[in-house]
Amino acid sequence: MQNILIVEDEPHVIRVMKLSLEKNGYSISVAHNGVQALEKLNDGLPDLLITDINMPRMGGDLLCKKIEKDIPDRSFPILVLTSKTEIEHREWTANMKNTYFDNVCLTGALKKILSFQKLSRLAL
Repeated sequence: MQNILIVEDEPHVIRVMKLSLEKNGYSISVAHNGVQALEKLNDGLPDLLITDINMPRMGGDLLCKKIEKDIPDRSFPILVLTSKTEIEHREWTANMKNTYFDNVCLTGALKKILSFQKLSRLAL
């Protein structure tokens, strides 16, 4: 079972994503901000990390930059989800490897990313 780390501070968003993803067979762990996410990453790396941008203590943009610096050879993709639509809220992801900014259907995006990741592993 593939493990997904959700980094989100809104309880209702966490609940909806968690229920939907578990229903589709994913194992879910949750962090409520970037600081908690880094602690969870120290315990083990997920198959996918989904993060919001605006959160207390450490937002998703700083979290992604810290992961990029601290885990330069990471293989898990990061999906940045947010209600913000301005270009400045997504252009910082352009130069980060394996990091995607998307506001499309969550399940469709996950299937695409995780299927590609699975194919990549089979090719090795």
